Amino acid sequence: MNRPVRKAVFPVGGLGTRFLPATKAMPKEMLPVVDKPLIQYAVEEAQAAGIEEFIFVTGRGKSAIENHFDRSVELEALLAEKAKGDVLKELLGSVPEPGQVSYTRQMDPLGLGHAVWCARYLVGDEPFAVLLADDLIKADTSCLKQMVDAQAETGGNMIALMDVPHDHTSRYGIIAPGTVNGRLTEVTGLVEKPKPAEAPSTQAVVGRYILQPEVFKHLAGQQKGAGGEIQLTDALARMIGGAPFHGYRFEGTRFDCGDKVGFFEANLAFALEREDLRDGVIAFIKKLGL
Repeated sequence: MNRPVRKAVFPVGGLGTRFLPATKAMPKEMLPVVDKPLIQYAVEEAQAAGIEEFIFVTGRGKSAIENHFDRSVELEALLAEKAKGDVLKELLGSVPEPGQVSYTRQMDPLGLGHAVWCARYLVGDEPFAVLLADDLIKADTSCLKQMVDAQAETGGNMIALMDVPHDHTSRYGIIAPGTVNGRLTEVTGLVEKPKPAEAPSTQAVVGRYILQPEVFKHLAGQQKGAGGEIQLTDALARMIGGAPFHGYRFEGTRFDCGDKVGFFEANLAFALEREDLRDGVIAFIKKLGL
């Protein structure tokens, strides 16, 4: 029987060096797109997919994330006093229910695979999702919801996919594709950051995963891969053949918010969707004469 996906892991222990000095004292996951931090977009995506438990794998200097998903009694009282009910409602809506949130530490920054492995005791023996807040996905139906619905039919492991330029394969995990069925592609191989000449395709893994708990056994060996880090992709590659494994071509637009240009693009795209901001943003763009 295919078990439902109830838990999600958010690896948020990275140092965010590409956004220094902004991330010297602030977690990169707290960088705002318009007026909402990246990590909140990821949590809301998970909530829309029916996730019930939220597991954050943090590191030193990440207390702002814990504070963000907690109550702020003084701020709530001030907003109520000033009759800012809409703002207060939105603020309270971003806080999960008591007991839904757990935190564990990734004591050494050894890679994504290591971060996921650190959550093993909190996940237990059931399928779970992994969401990378750097990958902000704008979609009418949340990307993870699309994947959860598809995985309920296929079972096994599932990763989000997108096509990338051939000369960009060295930036991503790349799949070797098998049978294609609509938005689903069978994964027959998986390579982390291959050189373009060695890439099995141009179908890249995006930061959304639905994984079976067996992945922890493959991560337990702590084998280092590309960049000298413990890569999640390497563990997933060793799972191929043991259970159904599919890539899912999601409907929506992905913004790489770990990149400065991608982060700016996300702010622009989300601002243009806001009725209270659209006209001002368009007027500014026209003023630039670009």
